[in-house]
Amino acid sequence: MSALTTDTSAIRLAERAAHLPPSATAALDAHAKQLIASGVDVINLTSGEPAFSTVEPAARAAVAAVEEDFTRYTPAAGIPELRVAVSAYLNRHGTHYDAENVVVTAGAKQALHYAFTVLLEPGDEVLIPAPYWVSYPHMVSLAGGVPVEVHPGPDSGLKITPDRLRAAITPRTRVLLLNNPANPSGVVYTSDELAALVDVAVESNLTIISDEICDHWVYETEYTSVAALGRGVAARTLTIGGVSKTFAMTGWRIGWVSAPAPVAAAISAVQSHTASAPSSVSQRAALGALTADLSGELEKRRAELDDRRRTTIQALDAAPGIALDTDPRGAFFVFADVSGTYGMRAGDRTINSAADFAALLLSEANVAVVPGADFAAPDHVRISYTVPSDRLAEALDRIAAFATGLTPAP
Repeated sequence: MSALTTDTSAIRLAERAAHLPPSATAALDAHAKQLIASGVDVINLTSGEPAFSTVEPAARAAVAAVEEDFTRYTPAAGIPELRVAVSAYLNRHGTHYDAENVVVTAGAKQALHYAFTVLLEPGDEVLIPAPYWVSYPHMVSLAGGVPVEVHPGPDSGLKITPDRLRAAITPRTRVLLLNNPANPSGVVYTSDELAALVDVAVESNLTIISDEICDHWVYETEYTSVAALGRGVAARTLTIGGVSKTFAMTGWRIGWVSAPAPVAAAISAVQSHTASAPSSVSQRAALGALTADLSGELEKRRAELDDRRRTTIQALDAAPGIALDTDPRGAFFVFADVSGTYGMRAGDRTINSAADFAALLLSEANVAVVPGADFAAPDHVRISYTVPSDRLAEALDRIAAFATGLTPAP
């Protein structure tokens, strides 16, 4: 084995990178896919992406871009026509963005990274409602900030309240990070609930980062964008989004941040010194998606996912030891409390944590789910219902059989 693979003692890693774990969700997804590739009949419910094909207008626009040799650097903030299209797309929610407010990035993750980079000084605190998406606290730490978890109270449906938020604020608090619909819980905050949280942020002069990447995937309720709430909120809000989830374009890597013009200009400058600009071909693909009339297709896809959501909720409600303590009305996830299985056994192994539950479910039933410890909810597992309906039904049958077959530990 080469020394380059075994000895890195000559290179000192920076502290911010030395103990940075890889994304747990990405690692589990990769492991499930590796098992599938080796011939194991694993049903992968870990992924945070829809199982639909990229929308056709995006694919056609990308092909046209290549045929036209549109393969050079673009402006750092993105091609002008795409920035216009993004602002118009966002304004369907009642916001008032112009093209100058938009910076196109290589995915919403990069948009979040840039947002933290331009906002945080060392030691600045970012309030993150828990349970949260696994990458949030690491992004904050990499930018020099301090992630602060805000946990929901009992019987709150995994939503934080103004009182919980207010209690977490200190003189070092700079940013409130909101994610609606929420990953991993699938909860959707109502307009009134968001307004109450925003009022607390205004009282304490906090900047708001609102991750709205799943804004299309909302069921049985209305969606509200934070920047549309009035109260001068847009002037202190950065809205994060992208084409990944709505248009099934995760691999195209196009996201955006929409913000007051000076903030957008700062983010564009950072991007100019790091990525230069997003992929030219992917930008044209995103433009194709945003400017096509896809309302019928997207509604059809939303209805299909809603059917899968209802099926998943019904099946888990009937499974022994598994409980839903929230009403998941958004994104693609059901977040299930599996603490009711603790002390139970599968074969000769005892379940003492959600990680045990997930490991045994994979080894005994060939179903992959994500344990909740990295989401700050160690008694839960995240179940993604984006797979095709027949595979989802099979996975839910396997989960029910696994839960039913558990026996008390002696």
